[in-house]
Amino acid sequence: MSGPKDFQDAVVIGGGFYGAAIAIYLAKSRGFKNVTLIERDRGLLQRASYNNQARVHNGYHYPRSFTTAYRSRINFPRFVKDWPSVVKADFTKLYAIARRNSKVTSKQFERFCREIGAEIKVASAPAKSLFEKKLIEEVYEVQEYAFDSTKLASWAAEELKSLGVSVRTQTKCIAVSQLANGGLVTEIMSADRGAELIKTRYVFNCTYSGLNQLKGDFPGSKLALKHEITEMPLLQVPNCLERIGITVMDGPFFSLMPFPARQLHTLSHVRYTPHMHWPDETGVDPYLKLSDYRRDSRVDWMIRDVQRYLPCISSAVHVDSLYEIKTVLTKNESDDGRPILFEKHTGLPGCFSVLGGKIDNIYDVIEKLDAEPLFVHGDCKGAGV
Repeated sequence: MSGPKDFQDAVVIGGGFYGAAIAIYLAKSRGFKNVTLIERDRGLLQRASYNNQARVHNGYHYPRSFTTAYRSRINFPRFVKDWPSVVKADFTKLYAIARRNSKVTSKQFERFCREIGAEIKVASAPAKSLFEKKLIEEVYEVQEYAFDSTKLASWAAEELKSLGVSVRTQTKCIAVSQLANGGLVTEIMSADRGAELIKTRYVFNCTYSGLNQLKGDFPGSKLALKHEITEMPLLQVPNCLERIGITVMDGPFFSLMPFPARQLHTLSHVRYTPHMHWPDETGVDPYLKLSDYRRDSRVDWMIRDVQRYLPCISSAVHVDSLYEIKTVLTKNESDDGRPILFEKHTGLPGCFSVLGGKIDNIYDVIEKLDAEPLFVHGDCKGAGV
């Protein structure tokens, strides 16, 4: 193992959207001169940042969690403004309320949208005709978009390069430990360089499903996490659905969204998308469980159920499926809320853990970081680092 490298202002672990955005924030907004970003895969935004429904939320999806819905409603226009090149808005988004088994009625949904200030109107007759009216109470047209994760990855790579952030791909962080004289040291492992140590003032753990897999002095999150292996089928939809996104809610239903990165549609089903789940446990690497998982698609079950509500989906063609680990806070299972986890590890000064539930949550993270008294190395007089 090589000795510690030159001192870094920050090491960010995880090259998904959150890790990349935090590294960019530190360099651009906080004046950090030496930032290293560690990513275990070959490129940025290759895992959960890519393998999801690519939805830019505007609050509609969370009638049982007002806080999550309201934060999405506030963050939505900011995301659209900040990343216009990655946003796909040239489709009609419909939310339909099921007559049976829904946890929200049409009137409750209308009131909820008014409370969060989200635009909504009753859908046109042609849009309503897509649905089986015996099973659907009402259909609404809303303002909700999708994003192209490949364009977002290109943005991240260009920004990180222009800001001088050192990006280490195919590199895994093994441990984070405290130095005797203050500061932190990260142990990393890569195929080309082997084991290395990097001294740093701050560590930002943005490894999503791997959040609690670090060794050394890392204490783990205080909040319980749950992991799921999920399947997101990619479909070539029939012409009647080509420029449409659909969510039937709120209960054991589904969502069909454009997936700009592949010019296809994703299909998510509350009952069939999660293949298995387990509580987070130190030493049980979720990504290894995913790599060993036998990927038997459930897309036929999904389409068979969905076509009861949306008959024309029966002619959709299954092109591929995205399998990924989805990680959520256990406490939010009942209300489907998606708050961020932003944890400052007081027992390991300078170390933070960040877990976001949705792409628009990045603004909630930035607000937390804005409130932190972060110092670059030259300003840390008396800090012992």
